[in-house]
Amino acid sequence: MIRPEATLIIDLPGPDLTPQDARWLRDHPVGGVCLFARNITTPERTARLIAEIRDALGRDALIATDQEGGAVLRRLDVPPPPSPQALGDLGEEAAAFHAGQIAARGLLELGINWNFAPSLDVNVDPLNPVIGERSFGADPQRVAQLGVAWAQGSEAAGVLSAVKHYPGHGDTRVDSHEDLPVVDKTRAALEAAEWVPFRAAAQAGLGSVMTAHILYPQLDPARPATLSPTLLDGVLRGEWGYGGVIVTDAMDMGAIARRWPQGRAAGLALAAGADAVLVCGHGDRAVTDAHVRALRAAQADGTVPEERLHEALGRLHAAGTHFPGQPRPYPAPRRQADDAALLDWARRALRVQGQGPHLDPGATTLLLAPSGTALGGPYGDVVTLDDLRAALRPHLPALVTADLLDPAATDRVLNAHPQAPVLLASTGRWGVTAQAQALAQGLQGRAWHLCLWNPDDAHALTLPAVVTHGFRPPNLQALAEVLASH
Repeated sequence: MIRPEATLIIDLPGPDLTPQDARWLRDHPVGGVCLFARNITTPERTARLIAEIRDALGRDALIATDQEGGAVLRRLDVPPPPSPQALGDLGEEAAAFHAGQIAARGLLELGINWNFAPSLDVNVDPLNPVIGERSFGADPQRVAQLGVAWAQGSEAAGVLSAVKHYPGHGDTRVDSHEDLPVVDKTRAALEAAEWVPFRAAAQAGLGSVMTAHILYPQLDPARPATLSPTLLDGVLRGEWGYGGVIVTDAMDMGAIARRWPQGRAAGLALAAGADAVLVCGHGDRAVTDAHVRALRAAQADGTVPEERLHEALGRLHAAGTHFPGQPRPYPAPRRQADDAALLDWARRALRVQGQGPHLDPGATTLLLAPSGTALGGPYGDVVTLDDLRAALRPHLPALVTADLLDPAATDRVLNAHPQAPVLLASTGRWGVTAQAQALAQGLQGRAWHLCLWNPDDAHALTLPAVVTHGFRPPNLQALAEVLASH
């Protein structure tokens, strides 16, 4: 009898494989493991973790992560792919293909052979709390062209892609990490926008598709896409002829776990047409064990027939065979060439809007930025005041900084330098703060707004803006160069 847990993709609690986790993996032949930032440390340590996972499972298992580019990166010590929105702004298919290759090279060096990227969500609603700069843009055709090229670049470099979040997460105001979004659109409306990139991905034969935990009541009023036979077996498989792996988004997310607790949705996802069930409970083995029990129960009661399990495991095996996890070196000359491409794209994607004050490198310039910012959903790290200071000070040596999270310190710096030009930075995904809006009113004519994450924030302050489309080192270098020239 097939063991249904072989369809699970699980996570681990830390950077090393503990003896307990190794025993669990030997006893439970899961389909693979998804790594997060907490698992990825030095290259040597992470490569050892991955080798030990495969040794415990006894095969060349699928090892996954989310290396989308921009704000969503798990490995940070390799050339950082740009945000999809920056690539959308450039609009160059060759750049998107190359970016997918860059993402893959930094993963396969460690033995990671599955990237849960890119997002093919059309950014229909810019206030969407979970997509934003993860999308290639609001034009479905452009998202299709660039997103498919990115995925093809990844696969050409040896890493299985996973286009997400089918059938489209770009028009929601609810974060599926927290609760169940509802997209009440007709099929015709979806076909005109959200479905365009995913149909293109299916036609291109990309290796895997990740589902969305979203209810589309005009297609299936009872089940979100992850659990919907209509959307998985019907549209994606039947109508579009897709033959690759269908993997669920994480089943512990609020959209699913609140309604189907204790892993009860896992069998429903497989029955609907999914091949792999992603379970990420921050390494909490109780969460994983609940899904194992639920899958075994679904197998026993016929919810998931043996032939469905056989089909799912066949697709996972084929994917692992086509994208083996043998580590591939990422030599220094290749890294240098990739870094040069990233800097070129960062310079060309940067946008200066309006005319701000001239910055004299020999005179005082004030930098006001928060020391941190709220995170949520898929995001794991931010740009800090210290990061900005380190990037800008070589070009503006008289830089004076203040933490926007300390209003008293901000006031002291502004009062001490009443004539100095100001750089007011917004560094979060969730919009500019009320404090930044209030400060901007008193800084007219003497300030630049540094818009370092969400490009839509440039319109939230009545200040000239520099839009970087990201906060990784290439973006900050391009920003410093522009500021030094103004």
